[in-house]
Amino acid sequence: MAEQTTASPVKASGADAESRITLGLLNAVHEDATASQRSLASELGIALGLTNAYLKRCVRKGWIKISQVPANRYAYYLTPKGFAEKSRLTGGYLRRSFDFYRQARSQCDALLAECGQRRFRRVALYGSGELAEIALLCSLQHKIEIIGIADPDAPAGEFLHLPLVGAVAELEGPEAVILTDVRRPQRAFAVLSAEFPTDRVLVPALLGISRQPPGDDEKATT
Repeated sequence: MAEQTTASPVKASGADAESRITLGLLNAVHEDATASQRSLASELGIALGLTNAYLKRCVRKGWIKISQVPANRYAYYLTPKGFAEKSRLTGGYLRRSFDFYRQARSQCDALLAECGQRRFRRVALYGSGELAEIALLCSLQHKIEIIGIADPDAPAGEFLHLPLVGAVAELEGPEAVILTDVRRPQRAFAVLSAEFPTDRVLVPALLGISRQPPGDDEKATT
């Protein structure tokens, strides 16, 4: 639905988190003006109430315009100021890309070392993309076998010559899983936790996920 820069891989804290969510919201609105707040929250991997708060902020800033459509629903449109802000935030994301690579390599290396210390030899990745590529690169320095990648949003097949499947259960005998989904990491963690023991789910800190995420059932009002 949104462009590749919907979720920044930089750790979600402080100003970075605000920029990441704002950019994701502007991208999502640009892609689908009729998306509901609940679908936007799912796309961004944040609570519904927080999505509502960011929408209101974007409206106050003049970046998003709201129009009522039939069936008591709302449509969200980017204003010219909104397009300009989206461009500015995208530029900032690209400038941080090198920092992302440095952090990702360091953290994946540490998680693979942890796998070695805990005697996990067969490890799966959850989420295809650049973070998975970095983890695979790092695995060459460890006595760890990456047995495959699970990604429910990707077509089954291969990823860098390894099996690419829809769920961890389809891989044979993983002893641990490293989360490598940078698009919607909180949602990915929730899905993964439902199908694999959470004490064996290893997460790079840069993804900024909470192991006990708040519920998304806050009542949101426009």
